[in-house]
Amino acid sequence: NDTGAGKHWSDNEVRALINIWSDEKIQQMLEGATRNKEIFEEIARRLMKRGIDRDWKQCRTKYKNLKYEYRALQKENEHLGNPRRKMRFYDEVDCILRRQPLGPSGWGCESSSLLSGTTNFSDEMK
Repeated sequence: NDTGAGKHWSDNEVRALINIWSDEKIQQMLEGATRNKEIFEEIARRLMKRGIDRDWKQCRTKYKNLKYEYRALQKENEHLGNPRRKMRFYDEVDCILRRQPLGPSGWGCESSSLLSGTTNFSDEMK
C-alpha cells in the first residue's frame, strides 16, 4: 500500500497547490488556524478535481515546506543585504504571504504568471 508520501511534487502540482492556496477563502481559513486538517482535506479535494492525487498530509507538508523555505530565504537575504538565492515559486509564495491586493485577474502580482503556468525558473537555486 504505497501512500506516495515520498513522491516528488511536479511543477504543475506545486503550481496547482499554490493556486488553491492563493484563494482568498483558503487564506482566511488558514490564518490563525492551528487545527487545519479539514482545510488541507479541502485543498486535497480541489487538487483531485484537477487530476492531482495528493492526501491532506502531503498538501500540508508541501505548504509548510514552501513557507519555511520562503521565510529562511527572507532572513538570509535580509541578513546579506542583497538577494543571492531564490527558490522555485518564490514570487508566487511572496505574493501570497505578503497578501498583495487582488488585481484584475484575481491574482495580486502583475509579474506572476502562476495562472498561465509559464513561470520562468532560470533564477532558481543559485
